[in-house]
Amino acid sequence: MSTRLQGPSNIWITGASSGIGEALTRSLARGGHHLVITGRRPDALEKLAELAPGRVRPAVADTTRKEDLASIAPTLESVGALDMAILNAGTCEYLEIDRYSSDVIEANIVTNVLGTARSLDIALPALRRTRALGRPATLVIVSSSAWWFPFGRAEGYGASKAALSYFAHSLRADLAAEGIDVVVVSPGFVKTPLTDRNDFPMPFRISAEDAAERIVSGLAKGQNEIAFPKRFTWTLKLLGALPGALVDRMAANMARKSTDQQETTE
Repeated sequence: MSTRLQGPSNIWITGASSGIGEALTRSLARGGHHLVITGRRPDALEKLAELAPGRVRPAVADTTRKEDLASIAPTLESVGALDMAILNAGTCEYLEIDRYSSDVIEANIVTNVLGTARSLDIALPALRRTRALGRPATLVIVSSSAWWFPFGRAEGYGASKAALSYFAHSLRADLAAEGIDVVVVSPGFVKTPLTDRNDFPMPFRISAEDAAERIVSGLAKGQNEIAFPKRFTWTLKLLGALPGALVDRMAANMARKSTDQQETTE
């Protein structure tokens, strides 16, 4: 049986100032856990800290900046043994193929992949200290189900999430001997400030609060793969399992439709 979240835990959450990260902060604070919350907006973090003064500590940082992360490492140590790190900070920038720019690819990779990798510079030593005390330690990486199908305009975002998932699964293999669990979270469409900018249909979109509850429930059950909502994720998996030529045709047709809709909107 899983021992995750069974009692008050010390948890670090990145990307905590909005979206899934904010909803996770609220859910875990209600559960009595001790949180260090990281984001780039001090005011948003301070407001969340008011949920549980003394149990929720802001640690302002840009996860893409090594120096920012190094500066908050003492805050992680101050809560005691770190039981769980939830690396959730991310971005989503779409590529307009007629105005191709590698800057879009870079922006997604830097935030989603390098930001997560750099967060491990301080998270991994903290989790190892926890394991040295004989306590369970869990690393949670929030990826996406988007990369399971080649959506148009998602070259940068999908590639970054594919890299992130591979990164997480490789970490799981390497850290197994140390007893550090690695959990991969693969959400579908979740209503957040990022998805509010989307100009296309988002099937089965759920609220950030719903997403947070599914993640917390999956963690408590000891799941190492948490994907939701099931109707969407299973649909993507089934589509991805079709013959490659058929997948290519479907993706191309969907991309042309998306472009036509955008031109009409504009």
